[in-house]
Amino acid sequence: MIEQHVLDLQEVDETQLALVGGKGAHLGALSRIEGIRVPGGFCVTTHAFRQIMAQAPSVEELLDQLSRLNPGDREALRTLSARIRRTIEGVTIPGDLAAAITRALSRLGEQTPCAVRSSATAEDLPTASFAGQQDTYLNIVGPTAILWHVSRCWASQFTERAVTYRQHNGIDHRTVDMAVVVQRMVFPHASGILFTADPVTGNRKVATVDAGFGLGEALVSGLVNPDVFKVRNGEVVAKTIAAKQRAVHALPTGGTREVEIDARRQEQPALTDAQVVRLVRLGRRIEEHFGRPQDIEWCLADDDFQIVQSRPVTTLFPIPEAADQGNRVYVSVGHQQMMTDPMKPLGLSMWKLTAMAPMTEAGGRLFVDATRALSTPTGRAGLLDLVGRGDPLTRDALETVLDRDDFLPLLPDPAPGGPPAGGAPAPIDTDPAIVNGLIERSQASIAALRRDIATQTGPALFDFLMEAFQEHKRVLTDPLSHQAIMAGMEATWWLNDKLQEWLGEKNASDTLTLSVPDNVTSEMGLALLDVADEIRPHPEVVAFLRSVEDDGFLDELPKHAGGTTARDAIEGYLDRYGMRCAAEIDITRPRWRERPSTLVPAILDNVRNFEPGAAQRRFEQGRQEAWKKAQDVLTRLRALPDGESKADETQRMIERVRTFIGYREYPKYDIVSRYFVYKQALLREAERLVQAQVLPEKEDIFYLTFQELHDAVRSHRVDDRLVRQRKEAFQTYHALTPSRVLTSEGETVNGAYRRDDVPDGALVGLPVSGGTVEGRARVILDMGQADLEPGDILVTAFTDPSWSPLFVGIAGLVTEVGGLMTHGAVIAREYGLPAVVGVDRATRLIRDGQRIRVHGSDGYVEILS
Repeated sequence: MIEQHVLDLQEVDETQLALVGGKGAHLGALSRIEGIRVPGGFCVTTHAFRQIMAQAPSVEELLDQLSRLNPGDREALRTLSARIRRTIEGVTIPGDLAAAITRALSRLGEQTPCAVRSSATAEDLPTASFAGQQDTYLNIVGPTAILWHVSRCWASQFTERAVTYRQHNGIDHRTVDMAVVVQRMVFPHASGILFTADPVTGNRKVATVDAGFGLGEALVSGLVNPDVFKVRNGEVVAKTIAAKQRAVHALPTGGTREVEIDARRQEQPALTDAQVVRLVRLGRRIEEHFGRPQDIEWCLADDDFQIVQSRPVTTLFPIPEAADQGNRVYVSVGHQQMMTDPMKPLGLSMWKLTAMAPMTEAGGRLFVDATRALSTPTGRAGLLDLVGRGDPLTRDALETVLDRDDFLPLLPDPAPGGPPAGGAPAPIDTDPAIVNGLIERSQASIAALRRDIATQTGPALFDFLMEAFQEHKRVLTDPLSHQAIMAGMEATWWLNDKLQEWLGEKNASDTLTLSVPDNVTSEMGLALLDVADEIRPHPEVVAFLRSVEDDGFLDELPKHAGGTTARDAIEGYLDRYGMRCAAEIDITRPRWRERPSTLVPAILDNVRNFEPGAAQRRFEQGRQEAWKKAQDVLTRLRALPDGESKADETQRMIERVRTFIGYREYPKYDIVSRYFVYKQALLREAERLVQAQVLPEKEDIFYLTFQELHDAVRSHRVDDRLVRQRKEAFQTYHALTPSRVLTSEGETVNGAYRRDDVPDGALVGLPVSGGTVEGRARVILDMGQADLEPGDILVTAFTDPSWSPLFVGIAGLVTEVGGLMTHGAVIAREYGLPAVVGVDRATRLIRDGQRIRVHGSDGYVEILS
């Protein structure tokens, strides 16, 4: 029946999104909340939209053209979307539908001024707000005008901005329908937006109110700056009153116009503090109903607040679930591991099961709850010193939170009785045999894992893996291994501190640690140079590799002259390093052995940019530079008062750092080696689940936790809906940016460098590898897309060990994430690359191809052109 095409707002709730769109569904739900006033009105449902679309068959052909467009072709997109809008606006509304809309309008009063508002089914969603993407028309008067603006709202489904937004969020245009909301117009004294969580910091206990005079269009369009109030615990804790020179008001004959505000009123607040607090109280009621923070549009007329829209705030980073009550402080694991991308559920659960510290998750990322360590003077001092050595931004973020005395009060240190947590490791001899022994024990343990796991299947595999995880932890928590790592790191800090104090040498360890032995990550980069040496003499192979598009190329190589040699060289490399990949802490990421084409661009760069024997020459050159630097500082030290003593101590530290700092990279190699063994075994189980028709694809196991996968193998049942929900959630996590520190109130804190010793306009970061270099910036987010020339400076979000093959061919490094002892910094020093890490938004502020200068010793980057 035609009346089903029009529903009163009172007949609608949030379960009817497919019928009335996001805005309509939320307004209907709002109208049911006690104490919340919503202007009366009705919805023209999506049935009506589909009826109109059926009368415009040419739209289907235009949508086909739209779906085939290159996303970057803005001009074609603009032209096509305009044609679709004109086509929809040209459809005559059928008489029975027009009559139904007019009847609903008569219940409001035919000449009642109304707001006509689009309400798409992909709007005001928890994962995509679509705020401002479709059109709203204010103060529309009379049936003819209302019907025309309903048509315009239908057409606004295809505004250029809405089409672009859907493309960006991976939403098919055909899956979205449009409803229209027609509401009684409110003529407010003031209006604005209420966020029930602070949209900047994410703090869930701080509400933010933006307010201006007249209609809210003045704020939404950017015509005026709003008054901004912040409310916490029922009290205005901060406010900024703007000079509001203009406002948007409704015209008596319909429509709106801009007006100037009397000079005496411009700097008066649009709301009193009492009104702000009352509004936030209403907002909390709405938030409670919907179960998550809300972005609320409000109007104030006759001292009465009316709500005209409420949508979820989609940009807030989720808060980890805590077992304990009270305030909590979480530190990002991803920033320490140089991998801030979201992880799939299997990756998250496997890392938690094999990690040395308890972790919690939020937004597809892992965090360590640092509350306990920060709650006592000794624990706080130790943790701040530890994180400050590696990443000053994390330390500053923690201090920012701790400076609020009421957030995490200090408790007394526990009574003495046991060794302090996180105390210094026991002394260790400077003996290379220690590192060799540790590596041999690791290799033997992994070989045993490969041998023993081969016979395990079904539920028995999971029992075996739980025991394997204990061996995994035992190897990684070996006290001798920890002592070796700390010996190298502490020697690095000692050399930097003492040689700057005694000789004025800044970051002396950068040169002293060039070409150290036993660094498996730097060896991995040099080994790819050796692979290039095997390929370079064979032009037919080089030409073939330039055309590689899939991972079956290794089987094709022997068909070309020199191809067998090339294949064997790549296979040998994969035998040693094939378990590595970008973002390798996530077990679900494809390894080089699984996707060898990832390495092809780096191999081709090495073939083009280097001469034969480059790996050995490079290593020897670094070793000689380190030796010369050591002789230089020792000679200069001996010329100082008490110089012999200083020189002897420094020589011991140089020997220590060169013995142990390379081993710093080995535990990560051990972890990813084991992870690849685990993954191969789990994928074999996944293949059995696919064969048994329990799963459609083996990679679906990545969206189950380890325990859920165990249950699936045992029961041969998987919740398809759960897998689908996890896939959708994972996609949304990519839009979230994790912070270094997160609180239980949802506040994200990233820290600051607080420096005034850099040139104006320079991008500040952390100096991790000395020297200054100028060159072309290559902004690369996927190493498989790398195309580097000699002298290029790599600019990227983060670099884990898998990026080291690119380091041999660059002149400098800039990353958004990193610390003094993270893998990228260690390898940059190993290769002698000037490097600055922790540069906020570097990949957005530096454009690919720009000329930049990296000051690796002083920690900043200049953009030159």
